[in-house]
Amino acid sequence: MRTRVRYAGLLVLSVLLGLCLLGCAREEKQASLEIVDSEFSIRKDSDLSYVIDATGTIANTGDVDVKNVKVTGRCESCGDQIINATWFVSDVDKMPNQIDVINYLAAGAQEQFEFEEVAFYSAQTGSEVPEGLPDGLKVVIQSHEIVE
Repeated sequence: MRTRVRYAGLLVLSVLLGLCLLGCAREEKQASLEIVDSEFSIRKDSDLSYVIDATGTIANTGDVDVKNVKVTGRCESCGDQIINATWFVSDVDKMPNQIDVINYLAAGAQEQFEFEEVAFYSAQTGSEVPEGLPDGLKVVIQSHEIVE
């Protein structure tokens, strides 16, 4: 009789423990962010240098709100060495003006972004100008946090 009570007690405790573990398991929320629109433009920074700036729109196409969305740019065809008359990128971490931070983006909402200095161009003379934008320019979502 005692062993039946022990087994029954053990069974009840096992079921309660299983229910607690299932109740504590949270569904992993996933955010879905999308760059809806982006535009790059060349700006003369000084007499002999030019930079590429970016503007655009990001959309939260997911079911959860997000915060601290960091948006920046990348130039995949640009070199990492400073060579006159070619586009290049800096090999150091992004500066604050090279990133736009969107503090809060609700599910289904859109927000404008803008940042500077995706790539750089150094000219030898003041009459030398870049012929156009380089290939491989992209806007990337560097990071985000899900709102609990």
